[in-house]
Amino acid sequence: MIPTTSVTLNPKKKVRTQVARTGVPKIAPKRKQFQFLVWFSYAWIGVIVFLALFAQILPFPEHDAIAGPIRQAPSFSGPIELWLGTDAVGRSMLSRIVYGAQVSLVVGVAAASIGVTVGILLGLVAGYFRGFADSLITLIADVLLSIPVLVLLLAVTAIYSPSIWVLLTGLAVASVPTFTRLTRANTMAWASRDFVRAAKNMGASNIRILLREILPNVVPSIAAYLPLVIAALIVAEGSLSFLGLGVPPPTPSWGGMINAGAQVMRNEAYMVLVPAITLFLTVFSLNQAGEDLRTRFDKTLQN
Repeated sequence: MIPTTSVTLNPKKKVRTQVARTGVPKIAPKRKQFQFLVWFSYAWIGVIVFLALFAQILPFPEHDAIAGPIRQAPSFSGPIELWLGTDAVGRSMLSRIVYGAQVSLVVGVAAASIGVTVGILLGLVAGYFRGFADSLITLIADVLLSIPVLVLLLAVTAIYSPSIWVLLTGLAVASVPTFTRLTRANTMAWASRDFVRAAKNMGASNIRILLREILPNVVPSIAAYLPLVIAALIVAEGSLSFLGLGVPPPTPSWGGMINAGAQVMRNEAYMVLVPAITLFLTVFSLNQAGEDLRTRFDKTLQN
């Protein structure tokens, strides 16, 4: 047993470190701050997901139904559908926010899921086999990363008619290079570990090593990064909808609602503020959740 000595750094907090004679002091990890923001983020994401999943059975009118007078300001004294006011034709802003969450979450989550699946597959091949496959996959990823995402999406929606499927495909393609580079870097790091070399020496096939030894160690760090990508895709979808190239009306989207309210923002600012604040809180919450998950499950940070 290596003898250790205890050194008191702060008598009030009773923080101690163990110092070996020839080792490095082991200091207790710093306590995380801003936990309120993290838990608020998880709660907000839960509320948005709940509303999007159960919009059909909640006491909200349809997104295209007339709920009251046109351009009625938000008021909590009336029925629930008028809490956030009405738009230029009398539709409930609250109802359109809820149904718009379906579009944003479906597009963001589905595009990120396709991107992470394809990206992990390409990254594993490039990081493990190296050689020509690595050069080709890295070249394609670098080319896609060099093209601005918004410009790429504008080009795709300009060639094809704007629809949720065109938007989903463009966002999925735009997210593949990011996951490819992340998976490739993690695969190269894990492929040089002793347990992978031992598996090779025991005659394990490349497929078994990739699926049984490397993939379980790569997935946590990639999955922890997933909320950040979903947030970026939701922003991209909102930007395209704001420009009129996203989901076509009458299907509501947060970006489209901001675009519609921008025309009367001087007199009815709530028509812009309500969807803009909702979009901001959703993206902010996803970023906070992603950072929290990354610090918890990213093994590269722990090592």
